[in-house]
Amino acid sequence: MLAELIAFNAGFAVVKEFVANGRDLGDCFQQIAAMTHAKEELKNRHQKKKNSFWGSLSGQSDEDIEEFMALEKITQAEKDLESMVKIYGRPGLWDDWVRFQAEARKRRLTEKEDLRKAAIKRSEYFAYFIGAVVFVVGVYALFAWVRYLVSMGG
Repeated sequence: MLAELIAFNAGFAVVKEFVANGRDLGDCFQQIAAMTHAKEELKNRHQKKKNSFWGSLSGQSDEDIEEFMALEKITQAEKDLESMVKIYGRPGLWDDWVRFQAEARKRRLTEKEDLRKAAIKRSEYFAYFIGAVVFVVGVYALFAWVRYLVSMGG
């Protein structure tokens, strides 16, 4: 959690410095993207912890409050960033940025779902392979047993 907050704050400090020095916001969108990534990581970690079995058993902890406060700081910094982009950026830049973030989020979710489906498919193939190996070994063992019985009988 701390690493994401530090990354977000570092990116925000760079953006503020760019604006203070009169530079174009387009020059610092890499930092803005890093800020967005840090926020998403923090939200995902918080969501994963909230949805986990152990998280539900343990109840609310000090770390939960810290995560909430970190997300609040990020929300306030995003409001400041929005006002900077609207003042110093081109008209409609903030709306384009929000739209881009939504599309990127959808793309990441789609990629994650595709990876999950591929993992399921691989596990199915592995199960088929194990089933085939067990079948072949069983047939071989059956023939070996029959051959043993025939050789014992005479």
